[in-house]
Amino acid sequence: MPFPPEACGRLEAAGLVVVRGERLVLDGIDLACGPGGALLLRGPNGAGKSTLLRILAGLRAPDAGQLSWNGAPVAADRILHAGRVAYLGHQDALKPGLTLAENLRLASRTGGGALEPALAALALSALRDLPARLLSAGQQRRAALARVLLLRAPVWLLDEPSLGLDTHAIELLGALFTAHRAAGGLVIATTHVPLPLPTAATLVLEA
Repeated sequence: MPFPPEACGRLEAAGLVVVRGERLVLDGIDLACGPGGALLLRGPNGAGKSTLLRILAGLRAPDAGQLSWNGAPVAADRILHAGRVAYLGHQDALKPGLTLAENLRLASRTGGGALEPALAALALSALRDLPARLLSAGQQRRAALARVLLLRAPVWLLDEPSLGLDTHAIELLGALFTAHRAAGGLVIATTHVPLPLPTAATLVLEA
């Protein structure tokens, strides 16, 4: 289902700087990604890829520079920005005592996505009633991706989304990317390996 025109937009960063202790982590980073676009963040460990993704998600403020959505500063309304972002970090954040379906229902209520189609899209339907503690690492990663899908957010910010996924699951991820971009959404992802994101631009960060 396409996103309404008012939900789609262009995420831009200009001159982003991050200093940690006495170390310059990010130095004047510029980027832009609009509806239907995709951007891969590459670079060695310690180059600041995850830090940059957290800034784009509004989870951390840069020490200098500006993040904007359709030209308006994100800092002016971080709550509004949070509502347009689905962020996937390294941790899958599942409560081990709850079933897979119970873990995902909150995202379904928050974003309005339908639970059963999201489970099917990630080949998780047969596992819906299984406690999360019994899921394999790959299954947990697919569950985290199902949560992203359920949030119905136009901006996907994904930190190593293919982590722990087998070949078939990566094919499913590619189908999700294609549908999301076709609906007017955008994808920005960190990765060390090829991702099924044809025509994606690449920003290489130096350590």
